[in-house]
Amino acid sequence: MSRILIADDQALLRASLRALVNGYDGCEVVGEAENGAQAVRLAADLSPDLVLMDVRMPVLDGIEATRRITAADSGVRVLILTTFDLDEYVYEGLLAGASGFLLKDSPPADLVKAIEVIRGGEALLTPAATRRLITEFVRGRKVKGHLAPTPDETLDTLTTREREVLTLVARGLSNTEIGTELFVSMSTVKTHMSALLAKLGARDRAQLVIRAYESGVVRAG
Repeated sequence: MSRILIADDQALLRASLRALVNGYDGCEVVGEAENGAQAVRLAADLSPDLVLMDVRMPVLDGIEATRRITAADSGVRVLILTTFDLDEYVYEGLLAGASGFLLKDSPPADLVKAIEVIRGGEALLTPAATRRLITEFVRGRKVKGHLAPTPDETLDTLTTREREVLTLVARGLSNTEIGTELFVSMSTVKTHMSALLAKLGARDRAQLVIRAYESGVVRAG
């Protein structure tokens, strides 16, 4: 059973999310927060598996709340929900440790699928979100002190094939698509993914993408 915490300042939306999550087999809502500070406290007290996190909330915004939650407990996953389809939210949310990003006006089936993906240890990172991240670095924009690219010596520990897999992950390809691109089996792709996560000290796919962009492994064109 996956334990889920909902963080949103709108009571009506929290109620809707609660009904949807509790109606999904294998999931239960263990708590609700109406602001980011409360979300941080409840995450520490309840140790949920997943937090559905709004971005714009009083007291403490969802990005900073995500940063504090994931820093305190690497086992907690965060799915950011927002009505604002803006580049900085995608980048900052993933950089803060979120495992996914989904618009609030997405169909309920998309939210259910997102929960399932993240419950399985993957990251919900669409090609569209990936393109936004690439744009951030191509423009050379400074985002809270982060500039692109930054040399990353840990990448020297990767094999040639692992670097190929990392590049394809950063371009938004799924495991199935990576297997097709490299003509290898799904089990081989998963083996390479496990090696990448271990060598780069990344918690999930989203963090691998961030590392790839920050280090300059992936560039436009």
